[in-house]
Amino acid sequence: MKLLVTGGMGFIGSNFIRYVLKEHSDWEIINLDKLGYGSNPANLRDLEDDPRYTFVKGDIADFELIKELVKQVDAVVNFAAESHVDRSISSPDHFIRSNVMGVYTILEAIRKENPEVRLVHISTDEVYGDILEGSFREEDALKPSSPYSATKAAADSLVLGWARTYNLNASITRCTNNYGPYQFPEKLIPKTIIRASMGLKVPIYGTGQNVRDWIYVEDHVRAVERVLLKGEPREIYNVSAGEEKTNLEVVKTILRLLGKDESLIEFVEDRPGHDLRYSLDSWKITRDLKWRPKVSFEEGIRLTVEWYLKNEDWWRLLVNEKVLHPTPWKLGW
Repeated sequence: MKLLVTGGMGFIGSNFIRYVLKEHSDWEIINLDKLGYGSNPANLRDLEDDPRYTFVKGDIADFELIKELVKQVDAVVNFAAESHVDRSISSPDHFIRSNVMGVYTILEAIRKENPEVRLVHISTDEVYGDILEGSFREEDALKPSSPYSATKAAADSLVLGWARTYNLNASITRCTNNYGPYQFPEKLIPKTIIRASMGLKVPIYGTGQNVRDWIYVEDHVRAVERVLLKGEPREIYNVSAGEEKTNLEVVKTILRLLGKDESLIEFVEDRPGHDLRYSLDSWKITRDLKWRPKVSFEEGIRLTVEWYLKNEDWWRLLVNEKVLHPTPWKLGW
């Protein structure tokens, strides 16, 4: 099989590429990435000489480029997206271009050039909004709370609409919060590890009681692989690990693993529209595709802390005042 992976220099995309090339010796990958702020060529530098791997610098909103690439492949896995909520609050226009127009471009290229291509579009649990009790199922209404989640919800609607109208072989995955190696340092877990290891205060929005369901990134990419191979057209698959933690719990766990005192915690002004709790019911992918998470939060967070401590050369190049800012949603990008 030959895949076009978009956004493959990012956190989840690069982990997916690593996993696929490790597990499938006969698969080939074209990695398309515009090398924006969340991308890092160092994520896959050791694969540059692998004959099964090709990198192309480019934007998913470039129709002529996408058109030529989809002619060459059997499937497209779309990880490419602007994904940081704080940035979407200060600069929503970038999110419209990438998350909406980019997905439209991919769909149109497939429709016009290679309608037999299999498409897996990577979405997010944030399209549902927050939920105080229970868990969202795939058929529940979407109630996005930020410019980021609104653009992802719009993209989901485009995928479903094009799949039905033009009979495209497309599926959607909606996953909970990922963590693990190669995650950009502005996200909660790597930011906490980096700031605490440097002896800096660790900022937590509001009271720290916002709840997220955390999944180790390799468990997520295994789910994407399963949907790619076994998923049904026009179906949505929630992906979660059942590891719900408050942000405060996550930070305290990291501080404990680092041997740091909780006095480093600093509560800061909450961001606008901050969802209180996300929770997904992933019974569908478990029942229909036989996928289950393998890595517990206790094991995964230990592996993640160890990775960042051992790979300071990787994150040092990415860290600056904006990335580690306590309230990045106030910044203009």
